[in-house]
Amino acid sequence: MIQLLLLLLGAQFSQRHLPKLLAFGVAWFAIGVFVVFDAFDGALWFPLQAFGLLLLLEGISTIGMTRSGLSLQTSFRYSKGVIGALIGVLVIVRHSYTDFALAMLFGVGFALEGCLLIAAAYIVRYRHWRTTAALGALSIVLAIIFFQPYPTHYRGTVPYCIGMWFVVGGGRMVWLYLRLRTSAAGQSMASHAGEPSLTPMVVHVWTPVGSARDKAIRRPVIDRYIAAVDSKGVISTGHAALEAGNLYLSLYPAVEIDRAPEEFARLLRADASNDVAGRYLPSYPEEAASWCESTVKITFRRYDARRLETFTDQFKTKGIYNLTSRNCSSTVAEALEAALEGTEYRKGGWADVLRLVVMPELWIAAQIRHRAHTMAWTPGLVLDYARALRVVTHPPAIGWLALAALTMRHARRARRA
Repeated sequence: MIQLLLLLLGAQFSQRHLPKLLAFGVAWFAIGVFVVFDAFDGALWFPLQAFGLLLLLEGISTIGMTRSGLSLQTSFRYSKGVIGALIGVLVIVRHSYTDFALAMLFGVGFALEGCLLIAAAYIVRYRHWRTTAALGALSIVLAIIFFQPYPTHYRGTVPYCIGMWFVVGGGRMVWLYLRLRTSAAGQSMASHAGEPSLTPMVVHVWTPVGSARDKAIRRPVIDRYIAAVDSKGVISTGHAALEAGNLYLSLYPAVEIDRAPEEFARLLRADASNDVAGRYLPSYPEEAASWCESTVKITFRRYDARRLETFTDQFKTKGIYNLTSRNCSSTVAEALEAALEGTEYRKGGWADVLRLVVMPELWIAAQIRHRAHTMAWTPGLVLDYARALRVVTHPPAIGWLALAALTMRHARRARRA
């Protein structure tokens, strides 16, 4: 989430607070190490009940924001709110069975994450796939630590997990500091990024179900994020494109790729052997006329038009298409990030950070981005990513008191219905 946060705040903010990023990273890492050892020695100085109360309040507020009807990410918000509230209650109760339940919950989460990372690294073989596989193996080791009772008989589960979260967060901050220090990110073009543009930027998404020729056979999750199959057996994977005035970015393979089942596993590898010639469609009206209208349109009015134009010009110099590493969806995701870089920079203070981190959509967008980078961008992921970033960069103009009142009205209407 830190990487996406710094991207939205821009290079100007990063360069201004670069030494503080290192200090926070080292302090975060040190606190995490202390909490981990605190969990293992059984002293448990960490204020668990206070932490559980914060989780419970955050979960309840997230669910309340969902019921207000102001967020498009209702399923993600509900999931995040319910999980946060559940963990908060288990932490507050603090009984032997709650410690065991939390250990199993965290263990299953780390095990699934590790298996997913290893499988994705082995199948896709993107750049740095060995590092990702190693991280997956580490996640499985952490899952085993959670599953077995030694040495605290699950009493140290929560502080241990919190400590590891601090350690990982601190390590990422230090890594980002080293990366930003050696980059030329200080030369930002986003001097007018926060100002509304006269021409809106539109992310077009053709979902697999929405772009199917005949009625699609519904398969939840699969037909949302991977592909849909219609009643005649035709596979539809969907598409994504980006439009901003005369600028249009829609990447296709120059020659349709043969997606035979026996070749599909090989095509998923993101190496140069699967690079094929690509072609860029000239405009949305032509694409819609030759195919169909996009299923969903997400509009942005605050973006850096010059940065987007520069990115598009540079991107189109390379006419290559790759099914996993350089497809239509990854193209739109990269262009969207280029256009939104620095848009959330206001006065450059910590108020800018606080304004963003309290939004659940930032966390949602970061999780989607992480998942796509460890596997591949698909039209479904781009749709969720664009929707989350739309809420982050174009929040509803409503105060907290008005939001609470709106949430209460929705709750009363739901009870009457």
